[in-house]
Amino acid sequence: MIRILSVFFILLVSGCSLGLATNTGEHSVALAPATEGRLADAATAMKAEHPGLTGVVPLMHGADAFAARMLLADVATTSIDSQYYIWRSDLTGHLLLERLQRAANRGVKVRLLLDDHGTGGLDPEIASLQSHPNVQVRLWNPFVIRRFKPLAFTYDFFRLNRRMHNKSFTVDGHASILGGRNVGDEYFGTGKTALFVDLDVLVAGEVVPEVTADFDLYWNSPSAYPAEQIIRQREQKTNPIISGLEKYQNTEQMREYRELLANSELISELIAGTLQLEWTDATLVSDSPAKGQGAVARKDLLTGHLLEAVGEIQHTFDGISAYFVPGAEGVEAFTTIEQRGIQVRMLTNALEATDVLPVHAGYAKRRKKLLQGGVELYELRRQVSPDLVSSKLGPFGSSGASLHAKAFAIDGEKIFVGSFNFDPRSARLNTEMGLLIDSPALAQGVHDTFDAGLSGTAWKVELRDGKLVWLEPEAPSNPPITTEPGSSFWRNIGLTVIGWLPVEWLL
Repeated sequence: MIRILSVFFILLVSGCSLGLATNTGEHSVALAPATEGRLADAATAMKAEHPGLTGVVPLMHGADAFAARMLLADVATTSIDSQYYIWRSDLTGHLLLERLQRAANRGVKVRLLLDDHGTGGLDPEIASLQSHPNVQVRLWNPFVIRRFKPLAFTYDFFRLNRRMHNKSFTVDGHASILGGRNVGDEYFGTGKTALFVDLDVLVAGEVVPEVTADFDLYWNSPSAYPAEQIIRQREQKTNPIISGLEKYQNTEQMREYRELLANSELISELIAGTLQLEWTDATLVSDSPAKGQGAVARKDLLTGHLLEAVGEIQHTFDGISAYFVPGAEGVEAFTTIEQRGIQVRMLTNALEATDVLPVHAGYAKRRKKLLQGGVELYELRRQVSPDLVSSKLGPFGSSGASLHAKAFAIDGEKIFVGSFNFDPRSARLNTEMGLLIDSPALAQGVHDTFDAGLSGTAWKVELRDGKLVWLEPEAPSNPPITTEPGSSFWRNIGLTVIGWLPVEWLL
């Protein structure tokens, strides 16, 4: 027994893969940007009118974000390169897989890079895609165990704990969608699960080749394994992607999405040259894929590159982070900024809205220190009115859901949109990416939202007589709430116990 336990301990601490063979993926790079097709014609004309600039349009609502991906896939003529942390086996997941398969049938070369942590239930669909001659699928830090995946953490924890959190969707080398959304019903505003409210941007022009080059780095990383090396190829009598869609054929959910695609004018306006993009400077900030093996010096992490790109903040920093776990270093950094006379305001999920209790525990243990340091804290409520989302907060609202956006605005001049949360996992474990965009309109929009007290969708948290209270900024005459919204006896115990544990570096 002692020998068995010793072997198990060695496997655990060494990260032994128990069967994960040497990566057999061949080096490949993206195709050159398409020279023909409606998207190529439109993008080429727009770039000629705006040399050296990037065209940006925010995708504030889940329906628009989904339609943009689907309709871009429909107009692809040469290539689709896509990478995601989570791809659900649900309606939107199957619809987008079907669009990729349909594009491949037209001769489009499709490369799909998925973090294997978020592919639950999709092995048959991945195998079906991979079998197509025009499709390649790779899995990031894959699980050798295909069923009961969590068991693999018992012997391969340190490798599997490093995830690819990046999200990008690039078509024909001319247009990309980046931001915080994964692929799944909850990210696109549909389905029975709790909804996430997020933010993406559709971009064309100067930054797109940078996104493509960054995708190539990840595609050729030692952490990205060909799907056929991981998923056993079995003969399939039917197409699992089509079969997966059939169960939705007569549902209200499918009817709504068919209408959405039929009525969306976003991509038709893009290829007609009438879509109102903001043409400006945009900087891609991304982790090195070597972070997937833990092989990146701290100074070379995305956080360092992002600080360099941002430069010196002058007067205002407003941040939106679904999972806000500042840690001791973050508290010190935000407090130092405040001491320089810079206003710092942060919006995150309230306890009643969070979908990850341990993350809220990591935030809650630092809350008083942040407030004592002068940081203003807002916590998104669990909303009940869908109309409140679009009319009040745009991408930062919540309709009976959790905030999932990751963005911040600086000095009314720049805005960052991407996958990066202000938490230790984003900083040190997961790979992340995003765009820093010179846009006074978008940045000032975020500042105005905070100035308005988040328009009745968030609590403002303050310290009074050393105790936390929750205020309604839109109703200052209402008495403060002294019990945390969403709390309960067992939840409070859970928050306290998790706060004691040395797990902050995992959050």
